[in-house]
Amino acid sequence: MNPEHKDNDQIREILLENQQLMAENNILLKKLHRNAMWTFWVRIAWFLFIIGLPFVLYFYIIQPYFSALGSSFEVFQAGLQEIPGWKQFYDAIQSGPGGGE
Repeated sequence: MNPEHKDNDQIREILLENQQLMAENNILLKKLHRNAMWTFWVRIAWFLFIIGLPFVLYFYIIQPYFSALGSSFEVFQAGLQEIPGWKQFYDAIQSGPGGGE
């Protein structure tokens, strides 16, 4: 048998194996990309849920009770002034970063 024929057969086998591996790799890469996109959108939805949940709870659950009881933010803030150390903290926030206004 011709030695070039053997080399050609070996090259053909290697190329076919390479083609099969590339096709399998392409399938796996598409699965990875699809999974990454789903993970991205689920993560975005999760963060929106975590950030939005307190606002939804306040506006739809807590705020109607404040309104029904006649309370307002000023009454709530006056109640916070009774907490030890809160008045100094609140005054420090109100004075700003300069400190000595």
